[in-house]
Amino acid sequence: VRLVESGGDMVQPGGSLRLSCAASGFTFSEYDMAWVRQTPERGNEWVASTETRGRRTFYSEVVKGRFTISRDDAKQTLFLDITKAGPEDSALYFCARFYRDPADHTDTNLLEYWGRGTRVTVSS
Repeated sequence: VRLVESGGDMVQPGGSLRLSCAASGFTFSEYDMAWVRQTPERGNEWVASTETRGRRTFYSEVVKGRFTISRDDAKQTLFLDITKAGPEDSALYFCARFYRDPADHTDTNLLEYWGRGTRVTVSS
């Protein structure tokens, strides 16, 4: 299993960014996926999740309405669209795969595989 994030960059407050996660080594369409971010102050913070085929998506309250998680199963790629970025969104963003049929799509303990992360910095 391999998950490789990309798209992290420096963005101005209020700006937008798209993160991508290229998945390989497993059948991407069969697994629920998530984005998690990490900062020294907050540690690991769950951001968003998507079920297979995007049937349902889930967002933390702090990003709801600003972030969008999506997936392209044909390309085995997960996306996170960030809009209205604020300084609090600065973090290392990880793509992760759940164990099969997770009971809780907000529980990072149910994430089986993680990528190495891509850094987002929101600054003027």
